[in-house]
Amino acid sequence: MRHLFLNGPVQNGPFTFDTRPGKAVGIRLAAALNAILGLPPAPHLWNTVTLAGDLRHREAARPKIPRQRFEADLIEGKYGPGESPAGGVMTDTDAEVVALVLEMVENNLRAGTLTVSRETVPTCRSCGHMTGAGGHPCKACGSTDTRNRTGLHLVAELARDRPVLDRSDIHASHRQQPKHLQHTAGNVAGRLILSRTRDHGIDLSPLALNGLVLDPRVGIHATVLAAARRHEADTAVMTITENAANHIAAHGQHFREHGGTRLQYALHGHLPYDHVASLQPLHEMYGTTQAIRDGFEQWFLPLFALRAKSGTRPDQLSAIFKYYLRAHLAKPAAVDDHVIEAVRRSVGSGDMDWVTDRTALANVMGARAASAGVIGWT
Repeated sequence: MRHLFLNGPVQNGPFTFDTRPGKAVGIRLAAALNAILGLPPAPHLWNTVTLAGDLRHREAARPKIPRQRFEADLIEGKYGPGESPAGGVMTDTDAEVVALVLEMVENNLRAGTLTVSRETVPTCRSCGHMTGAGGHPCKACGSTDTRNRTGLHLVAELARDRPVLDRSDIHASHRQQPKHLQHTAGNVAGRLILSRTRDHGIDLSPLALNGLVLDPRVGIHATVLAAARRHEADTAVMTITENAANHIAAHGQHFREHGGTRLQYALHGHLPYDHVASLQPLHEMYGTTQAIRDGFEQWFLPLFALRAKSGTRPDQLSAIFKYYLRAHLAKPAAVDDHVIEAVRRSVGSGDMDWVTDRTALANVMGARAASAGVIGWT
């Protein structure tokens, strides 16, 4: 398989997709694009290596359950009855992710792009957590008493012969390349410390870095690559916002290709889910069914977000819904296979103009209905 779309791993936390639908945009977008390409459901990816997760687990009612189970239970609670993902879930500490990322680290150490070296970093005197510069309270325990501590760390040297992000790293057509992101992603230090103090994560003790785990921004990339390798995809396309990509791109520079599989970013904008209730008068006017509403919110809006990378305004929702409804009413009795193939080529090249072509959209909606019309996590 050439491409497989996968969500940028969602940071696990105390929310559900019913209460925070915006958290599911990347998942739903990946699912919609894979279905258009005729691919099987991909796993939903989760980021569990977080300081917030450490604190939640520490504060959980006793007796404590193992951290892996704690995170798994929290993830399970995100889905309503009957909504468990058909492709399963994968987290950034699953065994196959750990094995893959340690292999990648070893390869980078041999290549010299990563080193294990003595570094001096600000550290909390009270709990030992690595802190940032500036004298802010420790995010792990709240103490303001810090000291500089020297020890071994895993360090990445950013490549000098290529930018942090170039066109080959972005899944988009030539004219939709994010020039601003390509500029800002490179505004980082030339050396990045990739070892972190966390209770939970990919243990770096095999590198003699006891008590440290791999920076989760690296683990996010390895999780996407591991899911792609499971499905034997050549290219893993991570659905992600521009802001999130800007935050992780430098840390992933040496972790976007391995064993013949490479990773690209597909950038989508934010969606104003807090304002979808404003469409109620239109639903009443047109007598729309719940299936049509769900299709709009859970399937079409994520696709539209990949077309509208800068975000969708609340005042655009009414016009977007009317366009979607017209395409729904124009679904052909027999899908035009030539149109579907053209859409698939566009998806493969990162061109999303077809979303605003009513004929193309109507045919895709017709093909979706013919293949069971399941809305949600497929």
